[in-house]
Amino acid sequence: MTITEKIFAAHCRREMVSPGDQVDAELDIVLANDVTAPIAIQELHKMGFDRFFDNDRVCLVMDHFAPCATTKSAQNCKYVRNFVKDTGVKHFYDVGRMGIEHALLPEQGIVTSGQLIVGGDSHTCTYGALGAFSTGMGSTDIAAGMATGELWFKVPESIRFVYRGSLPKYITGKDLILYTIGQIGVDGALYKAMEFSGEAIASLHMDGRFTMCNMAIEAGAKNGIIAPDEVTMAYVAQHNRSGRAYKIYSSDPDAQYSETYEFDVFALRPQVAFPHLPSNTKPVDEGAHIAIDQVIIGSCTNGRLDDLRAAASILRGKKVHPYVRTIVIPATQEIYQQAMGEGLIDIFIDAGAAVSTPTCGPCFGGHMGLLAAGEKAVSTTNRNFVGRMGSPEAEVYLASPYVAAASAITGKITAPEEMDK
Repeated sequence: MTITEKIFAAHCRREMVSPGDQVDAELDIVLANDVTAPIAIQELHKMGFDRFFDNDRVCLVMDHFAPCATTKSAQNCKYVRNFVKDTGVKHFYDVGRMGIEHALLPEQGIVTSGQLIVGGDSHTCTYGALGAFSTGMGSTDIAAGMATGELWFKVPESIRFVYRGSLPKYITGKDLILYTIGQIGVDGALYKAMEFSGEAIASLHMDGRFTMCNMAIEAGAKNGIIAPDEVTMAYVAQHNRSGRAYKIYSSDPDAQYSETYEFDVFALRPQVAFPHLPSNTKPVDEGAHIAIDQVIIGSCTNGRLDDLRAAASILRGKKVHPYVRTIVIPATQEIYQQAMGEGLIDIFIDAGAAVSTPTCGPCFGGHMGLLAAGEKAVSTTNRNFVGRMGSPEAEVYLASPYVAAASAITGKITAPEEMDK
């Protein structure tokens, strides 16, 4: 079996499962945010339940519209807060304590290796970087999971991606996943598990691995996953604050894959996804003529400490272009504090960037950095669909923190190597 199949077998008490099997599986963690939790809780009540199946295994994070920018979003957050007060939910993260959910849950040790995790957000697939199965679902399905602690699944086929060679300077997990999506398309892994392996993956820190698994959904995948190694175990040892049990799974040598892709990375250039699909990827050099109005460095994809360090290494001692709004959003309060301790926040502010409290706001066009008609942005977020970050007449270019920071300085899409000159 593959690692994904082994996790399913363990969670439905079977010795073996195969792709296409429909199984009832036990859930380790159920997640919802301020957009999806109100709907899920309402559905929970409709089903006749007044509380969750286990207050230690459901997590609610107010991160999308919080701090609230509209009365409607404030009402949604209030609805969730009242439910939490009535039921005593343990893992509730609100303004001042919260972070962007897919950075917060691994950081706090709520999710860990070998688990089966579902969330009311499509980028729940992030936790595959820990060697867990994790996937996003709609709020009604999430309500059923919150009520019973179980859900049914169809076991997905797996696609193996092998990345050969050493990563060149300025090439990150974001570049690897953008390149991969560019090769297979936004439906190239539809309802399949994307299993990432190879020397280049082994050399990635956890932050880069989270980025890769986070964007598996942009290829249509059910989940992204990386087998745990020494890097994973060091992260788990540091962050498993709640003492959750974990288990290590890896794919068998004779596991069956629907497809295998092998990529040599030694000559890979920094990648940029041009409008209006994550699969419309090109080397950064092809965008050198494109002037921009805004840069976003943050999100559940690239708001972690390594991402902020990368951006700061480019911005140190420089100024952002006078006509480019640059917004930096640390993904959690802890990351924010770590960045302050390392002097990264000073670098951003000295360069002329704005630094925000953790929020998903600009990524999905909620608040804190929407685009007007005709404007262009380079963003470290995960989607660049029409209207994703504001006006449907705006354009979003997805890139790594290195490219985003370099572009903020020059006012146009720029390769980070240009800053070395």
